[in-house]
Amino acid sequence: MLLKPIARVDDIERADFEKLYLQAKTPVILKSFVKGSPALQKWNYEYFKAIAGDYKVNLYGREDEFNDRATSAPVMKSTFGEYLDMIASGPAELRLFLFNLLQHNPELKKDLVYNDPTGGKIVSWLPYMFFGGEGSSVRYHYDIDMSHIFLTQFKGVKKVLLFSLDQSPLLYKLPFNFHGIANLNEPDLKKYPALQYLNGWECELQPGETLYMPSGYWHYIKYVTEGYSVSLRMLNERPFERLRGFNNIFLVRRFDNTMRRIFKDKWLEYKIRKAEDNANRAIESMKVQSA
Repeated sequence: MLLKPIARVDDIERADFEKLYLQAKTPVILKSFVKGSPALQKWNYEYFKAIAGDYKVNLYGREDEFNDRATSAPVMKSTFGEYLDMIASGPAELRLFLFNLLQHNPELKKDLVYNDPTGGKIVSWLPYMFFGGEGSSVRYHYDIDMSHIFLTQFKGVKKVLLFSLDQSPLLYKLPFNFHGIANLNEPDLKKYPALQYLNGWECELQPGETLYMPSGYWHYIKYVTEGYSVSLRMLNERPFERLRGFNNIFLVRRFDNTMRRIFKDKWLEYKIRKAEDNANRAIESMKVQSA
């Protein structure tokens, strides 16, 4: 697995961002994206507990113990305040999924001030917030709507691995799904030999930094420390990619859910065989090219 460091830039002009990163589909860390944002100073766990500590939340565990879905069933429930105390007290491989504090408390959006390098193309009304304990991780996947992602770390440190969409066979992508079956945290090269041929990017995202992830990029995220982040989206500027996103959401995902209900384990077994076959063909192709 060959991983390059993701470049960091300070202030950047719109034209430079579009040419060097957006059009080139190259990830970059923006150090000034949220410079001056009130959220950097105002937000903390005590504040969140005061305004939302009684909310009931589902807690999710490790994502490397199953293959069928991008996320597992919740392992336990708690209040939001109890969860924040839990992850603040020490390592806890638990994270929140489908709980967006910014939707429950929309007044928090006023604290999000950012320097938009796209000239206003970011969908500012749709931020999403993520929380995780030290050691928790997110199964590697790519976002099915094919949007560009701006992920800002507000507290803690995240390790992020990124891979372009053309790396899908080497990542053992399941057909009709948007995740793979290998474990990138502890790669098993005997079981998944294609992983050694991967080319991608890596970084440790620090507080106040924003990672630009181009449309369709695979991302694996692990919480080096507990913390939280906010993601913003920019709709894909290419009509074909927007159509692909529509197809992923309304056709591909529904087809997969239907086949899962009908064929159950046999459907997953078929998809795993296809993922392995695709990976083996990709390995053979790369060997021929290098011969």
